[in-house]
Amino acid sequence: MIIVFVMDSYGLLNNGTSATAQRFASELVKLGHTVRILGVESEKYESDPNYYGLKKFLLPVFQPLVDSQGFSFCRWDDIPKITSALTNADVVHLFLPFPLENQVRLIAQEMNIAVTGAFHLQPENITYTIYLGKSRIVNNALYKFFYIYFYRHIRHIHTPSKMIADQLVKHKYKNCVFHPISNGVSDLFRPIKVSRPKELEGKYLILMIGRLSREKRQDLIIKAIAKSKYNSKIQLILCGQGPYYEKLVKLSQKHLVNPVLIRFVKQEELLNIINYSDLYIHASDAESEAIACIEAFSCGLVPIISNSPNSATNQFVVDDRCLFKHGDPSSLASRIDYFIEHNDVKEELSKKYIEHSKDYRLLAQVKKLEEVFKIAYKEHEEGKDIPKLKESKIDTWKLNRLKKILKKKFNFDIEDFAKVERKDIDINKKQ
Repeated sequence: MIIVFVMDSYGLLNNGTSATAQRFASELVKLGHTVRILGVESEKYESDPNYYGLKKFLLPVFQPLVDSQGFSFCRWDDIPKITSALTNADVVHLFLPFPLENQVRLIAQEMNIAVTGAFHLQPENITYTIYLGKSRIVNNALYKFFYIYFYRHIRHIHTPSKMIADQLVKHKYKNCVFHPISNGVSDLFRPIKVSRPKELEGKYLILMIGRLSREKRQDLIIKAIAKSKYNSKIQLILCGQGPYYEKLVKLSQKHLVNPVLIRFVKQEELLNIINYSDLYIHASDAESEAIACIEAFSCGLVPIISNSPNSATNQFVVDDRCLFKHGDPSSLASRIDYFIEHNDVKEELSKKYIEHSKDYRLLAQVKKLEEVFKIAYKEHEEGKDIPKLKESKIDTWKLNRLKKILKKKFNFDIEDFAKVERKDIDINKKQ
């Protein structure tokens, strides 16, 4: 099959969704498919004929905040390039509910191509940044907006966890079929023998991996360590980057005997850090899955995880002693102290987590998504996909406007591309 991934910040490696998209694309190619990418211009992919780089869109006033989150929006007005990427495609997969993805959805509809989507962006990822993370009214409004603007037009939706699928059902995402499929962990992450840096010898190393932002709650880990009996022994390592950096540094200077170490590292170095650490903590209030947590316990690093109802990460827990009450530093501190004092329990749990990680290996998850693409293609060929059920007036207006702009500015008729005969393919055969 020819599959088109649409993901604004695909060319960047500093956020989880981009990393997921890159891993899935690579595995699909290994399975024999052609994967084209529509994403932000990137030197890394300049020579890749299947990468269609789009210019960066600078958001007025808020661009510094977007940059601090490790994200980049694409311009969505390069219609010839978008159309070129979609020509003869079998399935278009849209990762996020943003203007680029919505524009591509409209064009794919005109070009008679099957469209699937993914739900990687929780409203809380936005609302925590603007200090409204605990507002149900605002979060519910965003869920509704995402549905009306984007998801109601797409039948098959990939969700990284059952928790996210349940949230979408709860928020009345009608006519959508949800496919809870893990983002998958690379075979790179496994137990290995590695030497600890000399400056860290004698310390008890606690690790968290993830973007430095309010909803990830690295601040809670710092406060919990401050309450621990072993504050002087513990060294906290945070692997990530984001807008919360300065606040976390100041907070650690106030509460910790050993100031926090904050690093943004490549996968190979991350593998080493995980393997020489003693304990992993995932404290997020909101999380669609947290592939970083899977990477950690795939190496045998025992996790302590928040029981937040808006976080899917607690699905990984194999023992209740690995859970703490969300938002409560005292609860987390008691768990930290328990595992420091019961290393034998931690060693037994380490073995269980290594075994548990086999359920989340990348190839198995990619094959599940491959099946979703096959179903979507078949249903589209049979005329059973969602967009035909409810035609939005604003969508019709946008399409007509697109056609006029293309004809006037580029002498380009999108209907000519829509009439291109698509090859007959056997969807069960590798292409």
